[in-house]
Amino acid sequence: MQTIYADGIANITLIDGVIRLDLVNITQIEKEKANIRPVGALAMSVPAMLRTHEQLSQAINKMVEDGILKKNDTTQTITDGSFSE
Repeated sequence: MQTIYADGIANITLIDGVIRLDLVNITQIEKEKANIRPVGALAMSVPAMLRTHEQLSQAINKMVEDGILKKNDTTQTITDGSFSE
């Protein structure tokens, strides 16, 4: 199995019942604009995407309960300060 690290998703499309997500990495940030490069793509059915959404929501809720993340009005933040938006 291959592991791909991605900083985010640049594009999401639905074609013929298949969701396609373009995975990207941030290579540099200049003047508050991120330069990105594609690192891979993920394709899944709509039911698979809905299951993934539910699983990710459960994981986030568990991290909030465990004190790893804390909720604010707009984003999730890791409480040790290493990540914030």
